[in-house]
Amino acid sequence: MVWAPRLLGSNNISKIETLIPRRQCLSNNHIPSINSLSSSVQPSFSLFPFLPFLTITMDISTQISPFDCIIFDLDDTLYPTSTGIGNFVKKNIEMFLIEKCGFSETKASILRVELFKTYGSTLAGLRALGYDISAEDYHGFVHGRLPYELIKPDAHLRNLLRTIKQRKIIFTNSDRIHALRVLDRLGIKDCFEQILCFETMNPNLPNSTRPDEFPVLLKPSLDAVKIALHAANVDPRRTLFLDDSTRNVAAGKEVGLHTVLVGKTVKSKEADYAVECVNHVAQVIPEIWANEMNGDDQRITRSKSELEAVLATATVGA
Repeated sequence: MVWAPRLLGSNNISKIETLIPRRQCLSNNHIPSINSLSSSVQPSFSLFPFLPFLTITMDISTQISPFDCIIFDLDDTLYPTSTGIGNFVKKNIEMFLIEKCGFSETKASILRVELFKTYGSTLAGLRALGYDISAEDYHGFVHGRLPYELIKPDAHLRNLLRTIKQRKIIFTNSDRIHALRVLDRLGIKDCFEQILCFETMNPNLPNSTRPDEFPVLLKPSLDAVKIALHAANVDPRRTLFLDDSTRNVAAGKEVGLHTVLVGKTVKSKEADYAVECVNHVAQVIPEIWANEMNGDDQRITRSKSELEAVLATATVGA
């Protein structure tokens, strides 16, 4: 069979299907599950002792913070792309396609890119095309080989997070094991009360009898974002969402989140803020630390039915 990369593209799904033989990938050893990250009480600290560099030009002493919850993406958001972890992920995905699915090196490189463009991830694309791949085996291969030692503890980020009194949640397309490893390497695992991850968005996947029975849901799918927000029980109108992907930020904005594009100095169309580095968030969004009126908790609480009504206003994504 002749590989024709010019045929690939988001508008040529049927052509991708004709180019890829439907076959069962080999399985790795099953990866044991890890218990969910338990909630922890976040201590309150004065903002300025930890952030001596910070100069706030607006008066927030009499304001109430507009945010009850801060949701952070993980990879390339809480640590910089310069660590090189992202490049290792791409390399491992291509090795998975070669070793477990039988593609040549050239085909694997092209296919990784095209499946990401068309389906949102390589795993999602392969399963949609009929490959019987276990998510645990895939993540174990792609993430299990990563040089996590490249991610260094970030005391500055830890101190910053500890000054944020609102709920802090991780929202990543990665699996829980990878998320916990990254947070542990950064030294900030105890700073978050919840991890919204691959397992959160795809709870039925382990029970599927066919690879195409349950489509893999990931950001920037609106369905995935809505599932995650429901699991976190947050009001998007009172929630700040930080991500390095313009597509993910756009999805967040569509469901009503306040959005921050990380890694850029210029906002995208759907971003309310832009920060070159997550450690600069206090300089760009000081209202996170706005005083609460008379020291009381002025956060808006919503019933689940109200939150579902808010999320239902967004168009359902594929």
